[in-house]
Amino acid sequence: MALISLNVSVMSQNANPKREFRGAWIQAINGQFKGKPTGEVQRMLTQQLNALQEAGINAIIFQVRPEADALYASTLEPWSRYLTGIQGQAPSPYWDPMAWMIEECHKRNMEFHAWINPYRAKTSASAQTDARHITNQHPEWFIPYNNQLFFNPALPECREYILQILTDIITRYDVDALHMDDYFYPYPANGLDFPDEADYQRLGGGFASKGDWRRNNVNLLIQDIHNLVRRLRPWVKFGVSPFGIYRNQKSDPLGSDTNGLQNYDDLYADILLWARNGWIDYNIPQIYWHVGHPAADYGKLVDWWAKNAENRPLFIGQSILNTVQNPDPSNPGQHQMPLKMRLQRSYQTILGSCQWYTQNIVDNVGNYAELLKQVYHKYPAIPPAFDFMDKKAPKKVRKVAVVNTFDGPVLMWTAPKAKTEMDKAVQYVVYRFMNGEPLDLEDPSHIVAITRDAFYNLPAHGESGNFIYVVTALDRLHNESKPVKKKIKL
Repeated sequence: MALISLNVSVMSQNANPKREFRGAWIQAINGQFKGKPTGEVQRMLTQQLNALQEAGINAIIFQVRPEADALYASTLEPWSRYLTGIQGQAPSPYWDPMAWMIEECHKRNMEFHAWINPYRAKTSASAQTDARHITNQHPEWFIPYNNQLFFNPALPECREYILQILTDIITRYDVDALHMDDYFYPYPANGLDFPDEADYQRLGGGFASKGDWRRNNVNLLIQDIHNLVRRLRPWVKFGVSPFGIYRNQKSDPLGSDTNGLQNYDDLYADILLWARNGWIDYNIPQIYWHVGHPAADYGKLVDWWAKNAENRPLFIGQSILNTVQNPDPSNPGQHQMPLKMRLQRSYQTILGSCQWYTQNIVDNVGNYAELLKQVYHKYPAIPPAFDFMDKKAPKKVRKVAVVNTFDGPVLMWTAPKAKTEMDKAVQYVVYRFMNGEPLDLEDPSHIVAITRDAFYNLPAHGESGNFIYVVTALDRLHNESKPVKKKIKL
């Protein structure tokens, strides 16, 4: 596939929205950290975060719980073998990857989403588990299936345990969101049914089918998580990234024009119900196919999800490799990134995307990272405001002034006063305009910084003239304050 040259022909009218979710997944389960010393893992993650920052990514979804274990300092679950190579063995030298990642993400003005797998307890039945692992404490809670081990979604005890884990995460760590991917009931394997017939006979009274009962089991967990997060940390978002097909039209006339595995029927995940009931705060369906795929066409699926967002923020899960390995049907000389970005940004209900997976951006596969940097993420973007969680903007910044330092002039300000955590300013947006230029704060080309610092180093050399700088404050959910202007002569 030919690389795409960087030119404006791949841009569209709405190529640079001021607000957009620009996420990337960093997984552990591929073994990229496994058994490596602390310094090497930190260097790897630093390289990844730097590459993502350069590509304009503003949210990191980091896997912290692959199989009822922890890539963080948990007193409830053992250290993950996907970190140290041996489950239960602490990293050496000792560190806490989640705490470290939160600090590094926030330093780069990125959100941190803690990615957990709720039900998977062992990715391989032969894997050695630590004595503290929950499968050894409560073996009666688990069901073997397809050489893996899963929490039994039907048991209230399992739901309570998962909520305990999430309580620990959100109360001890400054996460911006909790995140689950596409693993609910396990993917069907070899025509084998998930062996829960005895539980269905015991607990499934009142449900018309086993499918309805299974969906209700998952619904209960999702609703419980929503209620837990709202009660304990009302600024923390809870989002999911489901498999890309909800239902096919052959199963439901309201489904998509596709022919593949279905969330509703095969994974027992009723994503639309969760969004409709407000149990999830965002949705990132994994639309990992290409435009023109015979069973799951990217264009048809983007259109379907855009029309079924159910009044919740919708982002598109993008497969980088699939995108760069398939030609644009109407322009076979280039891959599908321009086409997909154009489609994604043509719907008002689609508020961004998330990239699978990070290493492809680091490696600039198919020139993908360079296109993000120079075209699609050319200007900074503020994540969407989650106004259904909180729509009250912080107060204006105070005491905006220019201070001359040994290193040059610095624009400084004081944080606005706040009575509650939800009102606090956690970031600031700095805009720059030429004197006399319209102060259009919706044009992201004027954003010179999104920062957690209460200062901005003004250009010391190479720029001169009369400028107007504008500073606004953002709260945890990206509500933006009224602007404060400062005329500056450089």
